[in-house]
Amino acid sequence: MPRWLSMALFLVPVTTLLLVANVYLYRRLVRDVSTSVAVRRAGFVLFAGGFIGSLGARLLGARLDTEAARATGLLLLIWMGLVLYLLLFTLVLDVGRRVVTRVRKAPEPPSPARRAFLARGVAAGATVAGAAVSTYGTWRAFHPPEVLDIPVRLPRLPKALEGFTLVQLSDIHIGGVLQRRFVDEMVARVNALKPDLIAVTGDLVDGSVPELGRYVAGFGALKARHGAYFITGNHDYYSGVDAWVAFVQGLGITVLRNRAVSIGDAGASFDLLGVDDWSAWKLGEPGYDLDAAMRGLRPDRASVLLAHQPSNFDEVARRDVGLQISGHTHGGQMFPGNLLGDLVWGEQNAGLSRMGNSHIYVSRGCGFVGPPMRVAAPPEIARIILLPG
Repeated sequence: MPRWLSMALFLVPVTTLLLVANVYLYRRLVRDVSTSVAVRRAGFVLFAGGFIGSLGARLLGARLDTEAARATGLLLLIWMGLVLYLLLFTLVLDVGRRVVTRVRKAPEPPSPARRAFLARGVAAGATVAGAAVSTYGTWRAFHPPEVLDIPVRLPRLPKALEGFTLVQLSDIHIGGVLQRRFVDEMVARVNALKPDLIAVTGDLVDGSVPELGRYVAGFGALKARHGAYFITGNHDYYSGVDAWVAFVQGLGITVLRNRAVSIGDAGASFDLLGVDDWSAWKLGEPGYDLDAAMRGLRPDRASVLLAHQPSNFDEVARRDVGLQISGHTHGGQMFPGNLLGDLVWGEQNAGLSRMGNSHIYVSRGCGFVGPPMRVAAPPEIARIILLPG
């Protein structure tokens, strides 16, 4: 599938939904509650400007290298999230009002004054609730990711490696909003954990090396006893995968592209596998190749697979890989996205689950994509503690 077609299949419905939401909210929150020409004009400018600006918000923050441009891009992205929650609460209150009206079966329709009062009440309630949730979500997105300890019993792990700690970073999305300060704080937080190994499981960036290299360079300070490893995610492909692979390697981070390495020493070790992103074929790239990653591996050794997406885990489990570590889903990132994610991915939307003798851990990620908000799916740094299975 050509890249332009893949992007169009995503952007067209999202843009359409955003347009419809802004039009609907202008009508319900402005036009229906005020007869003032000045108020209606101001509302129209706000919703029209917010819609148009939010479409290019990330581009603005990444391309224009000033704090003012970054702040403007951030506000426009926040507007996208605010529109989502304004729409959600307005619909809920509208539907609730109509249900109550039908249940009560009023003998006469409400007067114009009564209708205006109810419209203003819905608008006020939806605005307050939407603003409150959006404010919390924005605060949570920029708050340092929580560290989660995830003990996993890994089949065939040598006793000498009991307690081996693997720290996972995923879906960081360095770009127009998250930049060098965010990187430096995360690196310091990870290094303080004194991990045995660090795995960056894709979607590192949203932008090119010339635009973002000075921010991503901060990951060169990651420190772990057995080193840091990186695999590609779909957004890394969108951003120029070959250039980023070369850049990350230049930072001293090992890139695993459909291959495996041995972790440990002659006395005690396990195999660490890494595959390219599952959806790379949509962009005309070779992408995911589990056969290549597992070529030459011995079935009597413990194995851990780094794969950006939880896809294909049934095959991974069939091949008796002990643990797959993934991201991609963000855990839904923003309510009700977490519920939709559960419908799409099931147990593999977030957290630890199992199929046969194989485990999979799916991170909610460290950053965000789209609106800079996290609601009911907080960001995380996973510290996976390996135990003999």
